[in-house]
This record gives sequence, structure tokens and C-alpha cells, in this order.
Amino acid sequence: MLEELEKTMNRRYRKTVIAGNWKMNKNAVETKKFAEELKAIMPKTKWCEVVVCVPAVNISTAIRAFKDARVSIGAQNMYYEPSGAFTGEVSADMLKSLGVKYVILGHSERRQLFGETDTAINKKVHAALEAGLHPIICVGESLEQREMGVTMELIALQVKSALYGVGADKLRKCIIAYEPIWAIGTGKTATAEQAAEVCTAIRTTIRQLYGARVARSVTIQYGGSMKPSNAVELLAQSDIDGGLIGGAALNAEDFVSIINAANQD
Repeated sequence: MLEELEKTMNRRYRKTVIAGNWKMNKNAVETKKFAEELKAIMPKTKWCEVVVCVPAVNISTAIRAFKDARVSIGAQNMYYEPSGAFTGEVSADMLKSLGVKYVILGHSERRQLFGETDTAINKKVHAALEAGLHPIICVGESLEQREMGVTMELIALQVKSALYGVGADKLRKCIIAYEPIWAIGTGKTATAEQAAEVCTAIRTTIRQLYGARVARSVTIQYGGSMKPSNAVELLAQSDIDGGLIGGAALNAEDFVSIINAANQD
């Protein structure tokens, strides 16, 4: 009962955001089909904002397909320079001009497969905020790092690095997504207690940097294999304000189940 009251109070200070990360999935035709399926069963979002982060080539299609739905469109990456000789890259202003509202930055797959550094991610955060986008900043540890007992130190470093130079007024536009690398696409999921412990530590780090009032206003998501079977328990945690959903976001019914879990009183 006390946890439910705390969760209700938290909603006064910060948004609940359910964001789907499609990764490199769905072409334009499949994007339209998903939009129709979702709109047919989409509930009224009492508490949460719904976001779908699609591949860059499908952004325009998604903007049109979801225009009459209560769904914001996000991108999965961007570059920090405004323009220039950066073949294959997309700038924050380009995304903004298409109607994009959110952008995922620092996802573990970008860090691991494409060598993104904390410094580069910080530059992207600043560029996104300057363009008026809402960055979803991903942080997380590997299984080896968790077993070494350095999870909290590593997460604090990633948060501090990503937010370096970001003013308190801009921080309110940022979302921090905790995604334990060992739970992404593996079917493994952090327990609600494990997820809550790290998300609380993230808020503590933000409080140390910006003070209690600002920390209270920041949305913190969990992003490690959240699905219909565990969403209610995860989203009931006081410092988990939504989810960054991978596989379950590719199926309209599963995605709506998670949205419904976020909408519960």
C-alpha cells in the first residue's frame, strides 16, 4: 500500500514513458501494418507517454502512420555534428525536422558493436538537447562487471559522463534507461529488486549532481527484456518510471500489455 502511494506521488513529478526500440527490424510496409494493429487496440494512456523508436529509414513512414495516434516517434541514434562530411550519419536537426521527439543514445549495442565512448555519448546528449530532442540515455553493466561487484560504480560513471555540462533546466528533458547488458535479448531479466536497486542508485547520483528537486523530476526506465509477464512487477518499483522495450515492442499485443501495466493505479 505504501509503495502504491509512493508511485502515485512520483507521477506528480515525472512522466512514465514506455518506449519501444525496434532496433534493425521492420520495413516501411511492416511499420504501417504495426501502426494499424496498435491503433486498433491502443488504450487511453492515463499515466504514460508511448514512444516507438524506429530505424532511421522508416521515420517518415512512422510519423505518417502514427499521426492520429497517441504515439511519439523516436530515433535510435544520431551524430553530434550539425552537418558536414560524415557519410552515413544523421544529425539531431535532421531528426527534429522530420517530427522526431525522442532519440536513444548510448545503447549497449552502439557501445559494444560500434565503439561509442562516454565522451561521444556526452556530445550527442548536448546536440540532441540543443535541437530540442529528448535523449533516452542508456547505461548498463555486463555480466562480468556485475559479478566483479562494480555495477554501481560503473553506472554512476556512465551517468556522470553522459550528463557532463548539462544544466538542470535541460536535464528535465532527459530520460535515463538502465539496461543490464546481460539481460538484453538473452531472455534473462534482472529481478525487480535488482532493477530497482540500480535505478534508485541512478537517482541518487543525479541527486548528488543536481539536488533532490531535479532528481525527483527525471524519468528512469528499465530496459532489460521487459515483457508482459514481468512488466507489472518491474513498473511497480518506485524509481522505475517506464521501460525501454526491445523484442516485446515488435508485437502490438505484447506492447499494449506493457502499456496497460504502466497505466495501472
